[in-house]
Amino acid sequence: KPYSCTVCNMCFSKTSALIRHSLVHSGEKPYSCNMCNKRFTQKSNLKNHHLLHSGEKPYSCSTCNMCFTRKNQLNTHNIVHTGEKPYSCSVCNMCFSEKSVLNRHKLVHTGEKPFSCNVCNKTFNWKNGLTAHLNVHAGEKPFSCDLCDKQFYRKNSLNRHVLTHSSENPHVCDICHKSFKLKGFLTAHKRLHVDKKSFSCNLCDKSYSKKSLLDYHISIHKDVKPYTCNICNKSFNWIVSLTNHSSRHHIEKAHTCSICNKNFLSYSLLKS
Repeated sequence: KPYSCTVCNMCFSKTSALIRHSLVHSGEKPYSCNMCNKRFTQKSNLKNHHLLHSGEKPYSCSTCNMCFTRKNQLNTHNIVHTGEKPYSCSVCNMCFSEKSVLNRHKLVHTGEKPFSCNVCNKTFNWKNGLTAHLNVHAGEKPFSCDLCDKQFYRKNSLNRHVLTHSSENPHVCDICHKSFKLKGFLTAHKRLHVDKKSFSCNLCDKSYSKKSLLDYHISIHKDVKPYTCNICNKSFNWIVSLTNHSSRHHIEKAHTCSICNKNFLSYSLLKS
């Protein structure tokens, strides 16, 4: 990809692709809708927009017969049926269904945030993140469901919503075979099948119900004692241990036995 953007260093195989991309940074939108005057950076986006006015949905899913105004909407929808994620991140091996999503994900590893809000200067890894953010400033929800007219700030929120209109539940639990429309719902459901002590130590196979308890347990293996008494410098694995130590050794024992003069931390201990 010999053609590189001078602003964000993204590379392209053709000069025409680089020129189209440069409009993202310049903010120029040369293509205008003659029905609502909405403007677009690319002619193809304007063409897709015209379908919203006509109500035409020429792209139909061969599996469930859902129809879409844009071909890329159909392509995204088809992945729901196949579950395919062919694009893999070379850094963390996460897989994605779309190459564009992989490219956006890579910015997480580089820390690059090339897209900046001209209202509050907040920066974003991805252009659609900035676009959605600007919509919040403007109070606009430009992504509208063709089936119920519900509107959204983000396109991915619309895509998730569209699935609620489908009768299909493509995400199936491999334990009880219950099915769900969204993968997130399946993930939450699977936690119900997991043993209560789902956090296991990889050093001794001991299990815990909370990650915080596992972290404490691992610190014992590693002999990490991050909590230090500021009076005697004794260190502890856990803050509760430090608190107990301080109350036993460094706080005045105010409850005194009138018979033997022995001191106690609490009245209940004195009474016993």
